[in-house]
Amino acid sequence: MKVQTIRGGLELFLLAVSLACQCRCAPDPRERAKLFQQEDFLRTGGNVVLMEAELNVNKYLQKLKEQEVADCRISGKFPPAMHFFKARSLIEESRVFKFLQKMPKGAALHVHDFSIVNVDWLVRNVSYWPHCYICFTTNQSVRFHFFDKAPYTRLSGCSHWVLLDTLRKKMGNSTDFDNSLIRNLTMFTEDPEVAYPTQDLVWRKFEEVFTASIGLISYAPIFKAYFYQGLLQFYQDNIMYVELRALLSPTYELDGTRHDMDWSMTAYQQVGRQFVADHPDFLGARVIFTVHRGMNVSQVKKAVEDAMRLKTKFPEVMAGFDLVGYEDGGNPLWYFREPLSLPAQRGFQLQYFFHAGETDWDGINVDQNVVDALLFNTSRIGHGYALVHHPVAKQLSRKRAVPVEVCPISNQVLKLLSDLRNHPAAVLMAERHPMVISSDDPAAFGSSGLSYDFYEAFMGIGGMRSNLGTLKELAMNSIKYSSLPPELKEKAKALWQMKWEAFISETSNLHLRDL
Repeated sequence: MKVQTIRGGLELFLLAVSLACQCRCAPDPRERAKLFQQEDFLRTGGNVVLMEAELNVNKYLQKLKEQEVADCRISGKFPPAMHFFKARSLIEESRVFKFLQKMPKGAALHVHDFSIVNVDWLVRNVSYWPHCYICFTTNQSVRFHFFDKAPYTRLSGCSHWVLLDTLRKKMGNSTDFDNSLIRNLTMFTEDPEVAYPTQDLVWRKFEEVFTASIGLISYAPIFKAYFYQGLLQFYQDNIMYVELRALLSPTYELDGTRHDMDWSMTAYQQVGRQFVADHPDFLGARVIFTVHRGMNVSQVKKAVEDAMRLKTKFPEVMAGFDLVGYEDGGNPLWYFREPLSLPAQRGFQLQYFFHAGETDWDGINVDQNVVDALLFNTSRIGHGYALVHHPVAKQLSRKRAVPVEVCPISNQVLKLLSDLRNHPAAVLMAERHPMVISSDDPAAFGSSGLSYDFYEAFMGIGGMRSNLGTLKELAMNSIKYSSLPPELKEKAKALWQMKWEAFISETSNLHLRDL
């Protein structure tokens, strides 16, 4: 109601300014100041009231930001305007980035199951486990698998399986070899524009990264260790809760035994509980079951039925359902309208968290996914890059408080744009549209946690007028728009507030002399 009143007042004020401008040539500086004041209020964080200690921290943060931008304008190297692969080292040197690393950022609501752990951990730790075999594909990639004894069969399109321990012993110094494995499990490259000249090629590499790593991660003992390590890396980046998009693909044992999705859900639940027991100031994790949008209608119908069954069996950890994959190359949501309508027809409460509008095409069935996601009552919109092309959908998203999950680095790496200052979310942020910041597939992109994406959002998308209030609202949004049940959401808010106040107190006391 307060925002509506402000908007109505702004319309009257603009009318007064328009009439005044017709009567004189020189604009009134006071009217100009009021215009900017009105705009600032409407921005994300614009109506967040900062206490004295927060105001001190905001002054310090703005000082850092202004100095960094000034330096970047001189050097010509502004990280949000550069490809992340080239900007990463510059970001890591940034004092703003170090500030964001320490800041309690709330929850990560849009991350995928097989890309949450730094690839170094997989290669330098997991690939050294006993019984780990490798084969080399004809398209110059790799596959991994754990066998209790040397297999006689070959994987299609792959060389003979070789025990990694044997291979490393033959090489002697395995550092270069391990680095080459890392390159197969991440998209990171020094010259991304040459390596990935088109969206089709970048998505092909993106999906290849997952295919290469799945043999490691889906080994049952590693599956659990990987998830625990992923939660640990988010926790170390001052994240207190995670919602994981998970394919729930089969896992396997050393003897070849295969486990189904129920086993995976049980593992997620057990590991999540154990992590919370080990880290009491962490709220846990929930799973959004996903399937690939390249499936047909009958396959998605079965997946939706599986989702309803899992929601009944695992109410603590099962959050909802989503479709994933290259949106421009897959089936639109409307194609699946029959299976997606099943829960409502059966009176079953299944939350949707649809990827929608992850495209820069306008007026085709792919960008219309943002409209259809809302028609199917999605709880959040994954990416929502195309939302600004649909003013009615944007208005409906705001009215229903359906946030956009903005993943800046993912959008840039997957070639939706090159300069993050031009991200459509800049418009949404200027209008205080519901949104959260997340990192999508940090391991594939060579980042980790949420701090890199918060940096890109704060420095690039938010521009110079984003401040501590912006960061505070984005962090609070991540709890507000999570799938946590009401009682846990209140607990999360209280815990985050305690962490926030401690961070503000420590930062204010530490840097008061710098103001």
